[in-house]
Amino acid sequence: LFVGLEYWLAKKSGKANLFNYASSVSNISIGIAERLLNLFITGSFYALYVYLHKHFALFFIPNHWSIWVLLLLATDFVWYWYHRLGHEINLLWGAHIVHHQSEEFNYTVSARITTIQAIVRNLFWCILPIVGFDPLMVITILVVHGAYSFFTHTQVIGKLGWIEKIFITPSHHGVHHASNEKYLNKNYGDIFVFWDKLFGTFQKEEEKPIYGLTHPLKSHSFLWQHFHYYFELAEACRRSGSIVQSFKIIFGKPEQLDQHIRADIEKALLAEKRSFHMTSRFRWYITLQVIVALGGLFFFTLYFNEWSLAEKWLGVSLLLVTLINCGALLEQQQWVYAVEVVRALLVCSLIAFEQQSFGFLGVSLLLVLMIATLESVEETYYRWLYKQ
Repeated sequence: LFVGLEYWLAKKSGKANLFNYASSVSNISIGIAERLLNLFITGSFYALYVYLHKHFALFFIPNHWSIWVLLLLATDFVWYWYHRLGHEINLLWGAHIVHHQSEEFNYTVSARITTIQAIVRNLFWCILPIVGFDPLMVITILVVHGAYSFFTHTQVIGKLGWIEKIFITPSHHGVHHASNEKYLNKNYGDIFVFWDKLFGTFQKEEEKPIYGLTHPLKSHSFLWQHFHYYFELAEACRRSGSIVQSFKIIFGKPEQLDQHIRADIEKALLAEKRSFHMTSRFRWYITLQVIVALGGLFFFTLYFNEWSLAEKWLGVSLLLVTLINCGALLEQQQWVYAVEVVRALLVCSLIAFEQQSFGFLGVSLLLVLMIATLESVEETYYRWLYKQ
C-alpha cells in the first residue's frame, strides 16, 4: 500500500525515475523470502528471549510506562552497534550488504533484509532480556522499531527541519545508503540521531547522495545477491594462503578486502548479459509471479500452524523457486527453463500432499517430466518469453 502511494506521489511530482523495475522486483523478492523463512525462526527467538530472561536476567524490570521509553532507547542503542558492526566486520557485512545493493532509494529497499541478517539481529536483541526487560515488551518494541525504519527509505519526503535534530529521517538514512565518499559509514541510528552524534558517525545531507555500493553489483539474481560476498570472502581467504590471514579477513573491515575479487568472480561465475528490451509480456510475466509470491506468503502465514512439516517445506520451496525464477529471468539465465520445470514438479507435489494422493503424485511428476523434455516445448517457452 505504502509502496504504491510512494510511486504515485513520485510519478505525480515528476520523479518516476526514483523507481527501477528490475531493482524493485529484486527488492520485493528478497523481502518475501526473508519474511517467509522468518516464520520458522521468529517463535524460536521469542522462546529464547523467555529462556534468557528467566535464567540469566541481571535485573527484573517492571512493566511500567516509563520502562517502555527506556526500552525504546535501549533497543535503538543496541541497533546502533549491531548496525555499525554490520558495516565494520566482513562476516556481518556479508549478511547486511544485500540491504545496500540497490541503486535506488525507496520503500521497496526497506524489504532488502535477508534471513541471515535477521538471525544476526535477533542474536543482538538477546542483550535486552538478559538485562531484564520482559520478552513480550521486547517483541512489541521491536515491531515498532521495525515499522519506523520502513518509512525512512524514501526520497519523496524532504528535510524535516527541527525533527532531524532528534530523529533519523529519510534525509539522514539516505546519507547512510549513499556511496559518496563523505557519506560512507555514517548515520547508523534507526530512530534517534543522538547515537551517531555521540559516537562520531553523524553526517547531514549536503551533496546529492549516490545510492548503492561503491562497487555496484552487476546482477539482479536472487541467489547471487544473497551469497556473492561470502564467495568473495572465501576467495580472499584462499588467496591469502594462511589460516591467520583468513581469520583477519573474515573479521576484518570490508574496505580492506581486495576490491578486484568481485570483478574476478563475476567474470568467472556470472553469465554475460545480452542486450535485451523488456517487452510488456515479459514484465507482466515477472510481475504476476511476484504478486503470486506475495499472495503465497500471506496464505502461508495464515495457515502456517496447520500444515505438516513436509507441506511447509514444499510450500517454502515453491515460493523460493518462484523468486529465484524472477531473478533468473531478469538475468536471462540459460537455466531458467529448468527452474520452471522444478516449479511445476513442486506444484504437483504440494497438491498431492494436500490431497494425500500418491497416485496423483507419481502420474503428475511423470507427465511433467515427459512434457518438459520435449524440445518443441522448451523452444516455444523461450520464443513466447523473449519474442519482441
